[in-house]
Amino acid sequence: MGDLPLVDHALDRFKGVTDSLAVNVHHHRDLLEAHLSGRVHLSIEADRALGTAGAIGHLREWIDHRPVVVVNGDTYCPSSVAPALEGWDGERLRVLTINGSGGRLTPHTEIAGAVLPWSEVATLAPVPTGLYERSWMRAAQEGRLEVVELEAGADFVDCGTPAQYLEANLLWSHGESVVGRGAVVKGEIDQCVIWPGAHVLRQERLTRAIRAHEHVTVLVR
Repeated sequence: MGDLPLVDHALDRFKGVTDSLAVNVHHHRDLLEAHLSGRVHLSIEADRALGTAGAIGHLREWIDHRPVVVVNGDTYCPSSVAPALEGWDGERLRVLTINGSGGRLTPHTEIAGAVLPWSEVATLAPVPTGLYERSWMRAAQEGRLEVVELEAGADFVDCGTPAQYLEANLLWSHGESVVGRGAVVKGEIDQCVIWPGAHVLRQERLTRAIRAHEHVTVLVR
């Protein structure tokens, strides 16, 4: 994504906050292990993806009575997680939202980060569950949830689809095509993402496309 793998953009959000970092790994395990080995604590979800709450439950022994700040590794949001901790009382659950949530939390709210005290982490089991269903709804009903908005206009894109992935790259590059290391572009490209090592032939004219390699090109319309 842009100049770095998307997971590295997520890790960069913790600079100046903490260097005690963990990444839960399931999909594309071999690639992520090779990329992250020795840099962070790797939590391997070998048999099944555990969801966000289950992933934290899987990490309880490593967390060991510490509070947790959580972000999604497939979301482009270059803003620091520091605002999620400003004025935090150490006891409530806190969600960092974006784009005018108005202090409300719904299943469709865009989440830029979350903070959980150890008292909540200790209740989470390593089974497939999400934080919204497992923790946030209950905490909101009990008056233990704070919703804090990130600064207005902050960049945020959930990269769950090719169109969103292209949008995030163009946001990072201010609208210019993104060309990976070792890619060769001989044709014309406009608002494209060309992966490292990919080729664009002289006779090709690509617009709003993702070129992964010679056999995979995604056109975003």
